[in-house]
Amino acid sequence: MARTRFVGDTGLTVRMTSVMFLLGLLFVGLIAVLMGLFAQNHFGMALLIGLAGLGVVWWQWYSSDTVAMKAMRAREVSPEQAPELHAMVERLCALADMPKPRVGVADTSVPNAFATGRSPSRSVVVVTTGILQRLDVEELEGVLAHELSHVAHRDVLVMTVASSAGVVAGMLTQGARYGAFFGGNRRGNNNGLPIWLVVLVVSLVTYAISFLLLKLLSRYRELSADRAGAYLTMRPQALASALQKITGEMNAIPEADLRAQQPMNAFFIAPAVKGISMKSLTSTHPSLEQRLEQLARIEAELSRPGD
Repeated sequence: MARTRFVGDTGLTVRMTSVMFLLGLLFVGLIAVLMGLFAQNHFGMALLIGLAGLGVVWWQWYSSDTVAMKAMRAREVSPEQAPELHAMVERLCALADMPKPRVGVADTSVPNAFATGRSPSRSVVVVTTGILQRLDVEELEGVLAHELSHVAHRDVLVMTVASSAGVVAGMLTQGARYGAFFGGNRRGNNNGLPIWLVVLVVSLVTYAISFLLLKLLSRYRELSADRAGAYLTMRPQALASALQKITGEMNAIPEADLRAQQPMNAFFIAPAVKGISMKSLTSTHPSLEQRLEQLARIEAELSRPGD
């Protein structure tokens, strides 16, 4: 975690380290299995698979900010273009004692915000026009403090890099479904199964484990960002109000617009889905009830005499 005035979170650090380690092993294991399948008769293919795996990890790290911005069709805005938004970000960064990230705006009616970037110096905080239209100043400040804490905690980078195993596994799964890329019905060295079937099974297992681990980390990091943002602004009720507004407004957004945004759900402050409860094992966020309960506890703590 970068040195800032955001409250630290040992639980988040432990979880990020554990997920990175486990997914790193999973990624290496996936590449090793694939290289083993091709190594005996197709060393060039094995080497290509290994290099491609490393390339995916590097690309995920290097281009995380630009890919997310393009996915949301967001544009970077200058202080002249969005003076109030920049002033708010500058105020929060001064309060947190952290470098100011770039600021972006995405033209969509879906009320949301996210942060991305491979390092604090390459980070960007993006808000949608929908959220700017719906939140008041204190609520928007709470949302921005939440997003800035993601940058300070570096969990956005961890989420981006850790998803590499799932990305590679997904690509291989699609290829293996057709079999041709992996040699049709050629047999593996040991078990006599078609190579494409072995690749398909290994890829699916890798993707499933990666998917669940990232969802678990994603839910915890959202609670951590809520907590850190609330303590920074000292107004947890403003963030609670913002979350209620954002989640409630999702019900009024056309289903097609929500579906277009859902690939970015893991990075949003609230998922682009209808309904206010998110209790599924595969959800990217904790339930709204859980988030509001945590913010209520912080509000009660800050309101105690002498605090």
